[in-house]
Amino acid sequence: MTDSSSTIDYQNITISGLPGCGSTTLLNLLREELKFDGWKGFSGGEFMRAYAAEKGLFDDKNSMHHDATVYSDDFDREVDMGMRHKLQTERHWILESWLSGFLAQGVKGTLKVLMTCSDDAVRVDRIVNRDGVDVQAAKAHLHERKEKNVAKWTRMYADQWQEWVVGAGQANADQPIDFWQPNLYDIVIDTYSTNQQQALQTVLDAIKKV
Repeated sequence: MTDSSSTIDYQNITISGLPGCGSTTLLNLLREELKFDGWKGFSGGEFMRAYAAEKGLFDDKNSMHHDATVYSDDFDREVDMGMRHKLQTERHWILESWLSGFLAQGVKGTLKVLMTCSDDAVRVDRIVNRDGVDVQAAKAHLHERKEKNVAKWTRMYADQWQEWVVGAGQANADQPIDFWQPNLYDIVIDTYSTNQQQALQTVLDAIKKV
């Protein structure tokens, strides 16, 4: 768990992380804790899942989450750039999605939180419990979903990676794109060794004015 810049007056928060790392849990805790201070929470995953179910893009009886290839590039980009626009023009948003931290690159006043889990078995077990599937199905689904999403987003956002990350000196031009590269984030929380309340407090401490 690291906190690199807790003296900044943060206006917005992004939470990123792969499935099973606790990003949605942290969103819900922050949303409840900060609601009386005017903070609002948005989950990109929840929004996209509801959209996909409404449009019949996947079987909504399937408990496991779908991958990003069910949407058009244009729709994906519209949602993603809408989140970046919120961070640039509004205050007190908590935005949770796989790419929210990447979308916040170069946006001042945004606390970028990366959720990780250093034990893959724990992450898989969380998906098993969440979706009610067996271990092998959870492992296969996690792998396939990540591979498809990363392939799509790498193709879609190669130019933004060069502009926002390489251009800012955060990565070399010859490095592969890694949307969850720890140095792109202000706080990295390993939920294998950090419980929910500790993760919440870490973020709350960071957004307090010093």
